[in-house]
Amino acid sequence: MPSPALLSLFLAAQIAVISHRGEHLAHPENTLPAFQAAIEAGADFFELDVRTTSDQRLVLMHDRTVDRTTNGKGPVREMTFDQIRVLNAGGAQPPTFEEALNLAHGRIGVYVDCKDIAPADLVDALEKAGMLDKVVIYGGAGFLKSVQALRPSLKVMPEAGNVATLEKLLASMTLHVVAFDAGDFTDPVIQVAKRAGVDIYVDRLGPADNVSHWQDAIDRGATGIQTDHPAELVDYLRSRKLHK
Repeated sequence: MPSPALLSLFLAAQIAVISHRGEHLAHPENTLPAFQAAIEAGADFFELDVRTTSDQRLVLMHDRTVDRTTNGKGPVREMTFDQIRVLNAGGAQPPTFEEALNLAHGRIGVYVDCKDIAPADLVDALEKAGMLDKVVIYGGAGFLKSVQALRPSLKVMPEAGNVATLEKLLASMTLHVVAFDAGDFTDPVIQVAKRAGVDIYVDRLGPADNVSHWQDAIDRGATGIQTDHPAELVDYLRSRKLHK
């Protein structure tokens, strides 16, 4: 049996695979079939976007309106849950946050992009689903501070921004992971995160969602990669012994 030190080194080398909006290239984004496919692909997290309806239900929708991804029209915030529930989201129903959490429970982590949700409603939903320790919470700094005040153990994840922004975030919050995108994944900002000992979760989407950019991210310190190609990323990482 490996020593605790060797085991720790092995675990630290693993790269988390984050499936963007579920496996949404072959399934409707932010739906249960997309999340199930992400699980089957071997991803460590599926990413989802949470919004609140006019009657205070939590549903999954990336955009402010339902127009792009369903056969309906209108802002989520101005529609009731029943109005959204009957829409066709590419062959699937728009799911609730609760349904996604229940699907994930015991099977995969959830990367929660908090588009429009009250901190207390978020914490309550995670608590009821038994998912408090199986999520990373992405949102604005003020929102995340409110979430952490309600439940300090939750793993909140702000956007890195730049060196000054990240240093300020690290000084004002308890952070274990920081999010990066194509704009702020620069060596000076990465070095701030490395010195703080936090995980580095970076988006590799669009033109950057390929082997060369995945490897570049790993070489520069990424410990998690968000992708639209979860099965391919899992296969690549396993080929390099960087994924279970």
